[in-house]
Amino acid sequence: MPVTLVIGSQWGDEGKGKIIDYLAKDSDFVVRFHGGNNAGHTIVNKYGKFALHLIPGGIFNLNTKAVIANGVVIDLSVLLSEIELIEKTGIKVRGRLFISPRCHLIMPYHKLLEQVYEEAKKGKNTPQPTGRGIGPVYADKVTYNGITLGDLLDKKSFKEKLTVQLLIKNKILKPFGKNLRKDSVEKEFFSMRRKILPFIADTFTMINSAIDKKQKILLEGAQGTFLDNDWGVYPFVTASNAVSGGANAGAGIAPQKITKVLGVAKAYTTRVGFGPFPTEQKNGIGEKLREIGGEYGATTGRPRRCGWLDLEMIRFAVKINGFTGICITKLDILDNFEEIKVCVQYRLNGKPIKYEQCSTKEFGKVKPVYKTYKGWRKSIKEAKSFRDLPREAQIYLRDIEEMVGVKITYVSTGVKRNEIIKI
Repeated sequence: MPVTLVIGSQWGDEGKGKIIDYLAKDSDFVVRFHGGNNAGHTIVNKYGKFALHLIPGGIFNLNTKAVIANGVVIDLSVLLSEIELIEKTGIKVRGRLFISPRCHLIMPYHKLLEQVYEEAKKGKNTPQPTGRGIGPVYADKVTYNGITLGDLLDKKSFKEKLTVQLLIKNKILKPFGKNLRKDSVEKEFFSMRRKILPFIADTFTMINSAIDKKQKILLEGAQGTFLDNDWGVYPFVTASNAVSGGANAGAGIAPQKITKVLGVAKAYTTRVGFGPFPTEQKNGIGEKLREIGGEYGATTGRPRRCGWLDLEMIRFAVKINGFTGICITKLDILDNFEEIKVCVQYRLNGKPIKYEQCSTKEFGKVKPVYKTYKGWRKSIKEAKSFRDLPREAQIYLRDIEEMVGVKITYVSTGVKRNEIIKI
């Protein structure tokens, strides 16, 4: 029962898209199970460069079926645009993309609510949402106010639920000078309904039948461990569970069916928006990492904050997710550094402290303890095996394995699909 789960080990943007694309060539199904179009997976292949926000990356592998499972929240306009974008490359999407009717829909008022919430706060050092309506749609989901894709199948049910929600939402939006008309929202969604109908399917039965037949399933995590709503640096988190346990509810797969859990980590650390960041480099090193690494959000375009690799974070990610292996991405970005640092421990008030022992306030005060490595000062893009890597890079990777307690299974040496080493 080969079910492989891929999870981000940091604050998202770890390069999961490339790993998913690489592994998908040997997978029968690739399944997205949480989040929405606040996540962006960048894929570079013979068709071009794509930043997918909802459709699983496996769609580019013609023998792979792509599934958007029940835990995903969907902006239909974004999804339909992605379908159109992929079809323009000549790749068939219909009959290969399947969407659960249990997915909750991002409505126009969710985006407006996110805007007015942020306008009302007007404070620094607060979470910076992507503006996609993710928080409000998840809030509606857990307060029994959500509208699902299944509701859209029944026009009468959709109209009734929309009437109630606009009655509530317009009262909130009115003081901010915003208002939504029921007829215009209905017209927009009924137009999209016709286009999305062919893709709706019973994904629970599809996935579990595939598992019973011992077909290969690849579960595509979005965001990263430290954006998890429970275990991330709250409140600087996302609205869903981004750790491995989220796959059970979000895809409808029993825990014991998952056979491999791969964590993806950059060879350095980045994050977007406000919030504590112990290894951040607010200097030339951070700027160099950003420019060489092209560290700008695939979803928002915002510049990412950059710093050295934080192994205390990775250690926690290994424990909470149960990683069976780690994939290191963007190792090539470190090619031109004379020395490279890695955080091996946090200290607070002079005493060692672990991530899970920190409150958010304490996490903002920890001091990283660094180990310094000699850089390799040469390109690794042509390396085809671990032995081909410079000795300094080999030492760097082996030390990561030893300190986090899990073997490195893949190393990415460039943006292209074939620029990867299997160890």
